[in-house]
Order: sequence, then C-alpha cells, then structure tokens
Amino acid sequence: MRPLACAPDLPLPRNPVLKLHQDPSAALNTVTGYGAGYVEVNLERHTGSIIVMPESPVTPWPVHAFDALTPELFEMLLPLNPEVVVFGSGERLRFAHPRLTAALAAKRIGVEAMDFKAACRTYNILMAEGRRVAAALLIES
Repeated sequence: MRPLACAPDLPLPRNPVLKLHQDPSAALNTVTGYGAGYVEVNLERHTGSIIVMPESPVTPWPVHAFDALTPELFEMLLPLNPEVVVFGSGERLRFAHPRLTAALAAKRIGVEAMDFKAACRTYNILMAEGRRVAAALLIES
C-alpha cells in the first residue's frame, strides 16, 4: 500500500496538538462539577440543596436531609412547569414516598430518583437534548 501523497510545498506538522475547549452556553444552567457536599452550576459552587432548570435562576431548596422531605418541598417545582424532575437523593439512591411527589404526578410531571452524582449527569444530558428538566439536588449536611 502506498502512503498518501502530500502537497510538496506544505510541511507536515511535527507535533500536531488538538485542543478541545468547552463551549458553555451562558443561557443554560449546566452542572460543571460536583463532589462531597457541593455542586457547581456554571462554575458557581453551591453547598446546599438546590433546584436547577436550564433557563431559570438556580433556586435554594430548603432541605438538609432525606428524612426532612415534605410534599411542600416538591410542590416548589410546580411553578417551573418541568416535564420531568430528576431527584438527586443524596449520596445513595433513595426513593421519595409517592405522597411527597403526588402534586407533581397529578400534573403529569415525571419524577426520576437517583443518587446525587447520577442526577447531575442525567440533568446535563436531558438539558442538552432541549428537555424541560428540573434537577432537585439534595445535599445533606
């Protein structure tokens, strides 16, 4: 097999380098990092529970423990009118009792429970697909 021919007057690069840069959209909220006790949205660190939607301001979610969840906390999501809520239940996967999410179910808003890290990743995927997703991220303290 013959090597590909190159234009004789164009030198080949010795060390070709490919640099990739993230192209964040300032218009959409993106989870840019997370770890024990925090989440970053558009590079801004939050150390308490939050509600995130692509085009709405990040909202504090006043809950600090899974056992402290109430129906009223999930009802805070209703005015945002999401099509699906990704519930990050903390360090491990736990499901909210159906009575807690009944108001969302009555409005035909789906709730998907997953651990905190999976919820962050899933939110980013759904947001990038153009879905009306809300992430309710529980950061326990």
